[in-house]
Amino acid sequence: MAKTTKKRTTGKAPKARAHQTRKKARSGLRASNRTVSRSDTKQSRAIAMLRLTKGASIAALMDVTGWQQHSVRGFLAGVVRKRLGLELASSKVDGARIYRIVGSGSSRSGSASASES
Repeated sequence: MAKTTKKRTTGKAPKARAHQTRKKARSGLRASNRTVSRSDTKQSRAIAMLRLTKGASIAALMDVTGWQQHSVRGFLAGVVRKRLGLELASSKVDGARIYRIVGSGSSRSGSASASES
């Protein structure tokens, strides 16, 4: 009499597939969020203030956004300068530091490739 063998499933394959599916779904969401720009967010209001010729102080940005002082400074360094690649200038006016975005606001990746060629 011949033995029949059962194929054993370990359960690892479905989990791996589920993980890949979740990963693809998340990456799809991130890609769609990058292309969508909303005009009435705290970040957009702060950037609009920084684009004015008179600029904005940290206190003014705190009032508009509701962020704490360290959060505004992090936004200026991390988002405005690094992520968006905007040139940020600061100057002291009447004892208060004023920040503003200068130039056309081209991205860092575009300026880096232009300097290489």
